[in-house]
Amino acid sequence: MASTQKSLADVTAERIIKYIIDNKLKEGGQLPNETALSSLMGVGRSTLREAIRSLASRNILTVQQGSGIYVSHNTGVADDPLGFTFIENKEKLVADLMEFRMMIEPRSAALAASKATPEQAQELLLLAADVENCYEKGVSHSEADALFHAKIAEISENVILPQLEPLIMHAIDMFIDITHSSLKEETIKTHKAIVNAIQKNDPIAAQDAMTLHLIYNRDRLRNTLAQK
Repeated sequence: MASTQKSLADVTAERIIKYIIDNKLKEGGQLPNETALSSLMGVGRSTLREAIRSLASRNILTVQQGSGIYVSHNTGVADDPLGFTFIENKEKLVADLMEFRMMIEPRSAALAASKATPEQAQELLLLAADVENCYEKGVSHSEADALFHAKIAEISENVILPQLEPLIMHAIDMFIDITHSSLKEETIKTHKAIVNAIQKNDPIAAQDAMTLHLIYNRDRLRNTLAQK
């Protein structure tokens, strides 16, 4: 019974998030009172309260006793620390994430090339092969792709870059979802060029290869969005 109740509370929490988005509630926006919200969600008060506690712990809702339920400031959750869930224009979000990657990742690749050991370069080669294998098997390469880019950030030895990886992973996931993994040959080719440059400890070649990789991605994204 406890697990069923938890599952219902989770579903209710998702419905509340959807309610916030659909009604365009901003930070500090007030939700209906408990009675009205319980009716809107179609659940009892105990389930609603559990859902609200969960959302409060994730910094999505704030409960002010005697006042009401509000959308938190700086809304974000553990798996979405920057609150991308609440950005309505997903097409602009994914385009802006691509521009962010263009600003960060070529330099990250250059740093990695200047510092990579033979062992690290070999690890990166294997990760690139994992991405290619996913393509060949017709399965999602999202996780393998993210691990490839995360390894480059790790090799760079910049302590900030790995902290940005959730952002990069989110960008990769959204790009693949929108473009339907349609850059197989370009991805494989540019990943190999990036690895080759890093193996040779050539920062300029690594930066250029990463830039080309992201240009292919950006152009495909622009074409996909233009067709919608």
